[in-house]
Amino acid sequence: MPIEHLNALARLLTEQRNPASHDLDTLSVEEVLRLINAQDKLVPLAVEKEIPYICQAVDLLVAAFRHGGRLIYAGAGTSGRLGIIDASECPPTFGTEASQIVGMIAGGTSAMFTSQEGAEDNQVQARLDIDALHVGSNDVVCGIAASRRTPYVVAAVARAHERGARTLYVTTNPRSDFNLKVDVAICPEVGPEVLMGSTRMKSGTAQKLVLNMLTTTAMVRMGKAYENMMVDLQLTNNKLVERARRIVMMATGVDYDLAAETLRKADGHVKTAIVMLKTGADAEEARRRVAEAGGFVRGALTQ
Repeated sequence: MPIEHLNALARLLTEQRNPASHDLDTLSVEEVLRLINAQDKLVPLAVEKEIPYICQAVDLLVAAFRHGGRLIYAGAGTSGRLGIIDASECPPTFGTEASQIVGMIAGGTSAMFTSQEGAEDNQVQARLDIDALHVGSNDVVCGIAASRRTPYVVAAVARAHERGARTLYVTTNPRSDFNLKVDVAICPEVGPEVLMGSTRMKSGTAQKLVLNMLTTTAMVRMGKAYENMMVDLQLTNNKLVERARRIVMMATGVDYDLAAETLRKADGHVKTAIVMLKTGADAEEARRRVAEAGGFVRGALTQ
């Protein structure tokens, strides 16, 4: 590694030694655990300070989704895996198409399971990966990199910008050090890791919290929730079938059997079932109401 790269790495907040854990290797098991836990408690506070920027990012996502656009995460290592996890959990939770929220990781699918650290330096592949997804002006590309400087992520976001997409960046290094051209940067400062440079720890936790906030809030604004219940979930296993029945029961006050029967008539669509039970409409009328309300149950109930 050239000396200038080594110096740049040494300056990163996420690569510093944590003064609270200098004697980590001398501690008992319980002391190590309590130290990690104490440091983890700092993470939500760091994320809280970034809420104004997370809000801006959510507004971009909602605008993109309303125009048929996508959210594409780009990351390497832990950051890339977190993006894929968030993307893969949206279809069963919110009923989205798998293509609406996509996780892109340096090294491709195999990197999800086996570390391929060298792939994070491949800027050419990052640009090719963005091109392969046909990223355009309706899309939002979100880079995720604790260090901010991961070449694959930087190149992916730059290529997305060239193609007209809106861009976000999630990093756990200070905003004062952020110098990339993006629409919104989200920079929770979690401080040095308990184990120096192990950004799968506090940095990874902060990234996971931010991604949860981005997609959950955007989906709420897209009508994917009624009160605080998920009402566009896909009934792809027995647990989700039972969850859907319970949601219908709680939303309408009916018993288990009526909730199950109404869901059957609604072809498993929770929103439709709720509107049927609360308005007395049949399945076809309830579906129409939901569609005309833009997917919002509350709007469908007031028609």
